Amino acid sequence: MKTALITGGNKGIGFAIAKALGQKGWQVVLGVRSEINGKTAIAKLRTAGVTDAAFVILDLSQPETISQAVATIKNDFSDTQFLINNAGIPGDMMNPNLLVAEDNLRQTMEVNFFGTFQLSQMLLPVLEANDGRIINVTIPTEANPAWNPISYKASKAAQNVMMDSWAIDFDKNDSSMAIFSVHPGPTTTDLNGNTELPGFHTTDDVADKIVDVIVDGKSHNGEFIEIYPELKQ
Repeated sequence: MKTALITGGNKGIGFAIAKALGQKGWQVVLGVRSEINGKTAIAKLRTAGVTDAAFVILDLSQPETISQAVATIKNDFSDTQFLINNAGIPGDMMNPNLLVAEDNLRQTMEVNFFGTFQLSQMLLPVLEANDGRIINVTIPTEANPAWNPISYKASKAAQNVMMDSWAIDFDKNDSSMAIFSVHPGPTTTDLNGNTELPGFHTTDDVADKIVDVIVDGKSHNGEFIEIYPELKQ
């Protein structure tokens, strides 16, 4: 059985990735913050024809839930091959960056970077045993005057550095592991208030393309993959 853990798997891009993988025969485990979110998502997956699905309670801002989720994965889903780090919060995208509260930056970093780091590090033994892959759903973080939210971009920049650093270590250690990043491009999700503008894509469209990459049999270690490279400025 091929198994993937998808954080933030009950909605948006995470749910769409779980559906796309499930429809390709993968067992999917959703990381969700509440039981009701998990049960609702599993029911929707079944409606879409995905019957081999489960969930674990996982709140990336609460380290104890990360430890508990990892214990469950080790006991019940020890064949997990993919960790898809999709969960994230937007941080303050409304105020000018000079006025963003320090607490907001800390909260965003806690979820998008520290929680993701802790989960990835704790799952390494399981993933390594299965020649696994860590896939980060992230964004480019170079200077962009048109879109410049400091909390979100800083947290994703740290996640990108994690990917770069771990990829180098995997290579140095001749590991069968790989870590890489995918940038979905403009996508209509609740993270951006379900914005629909020219050039934006649906979660299903983006997820299908992401899944095509992660199941193509290639390592992709250390790569930053643009799902829609033609939109890169």
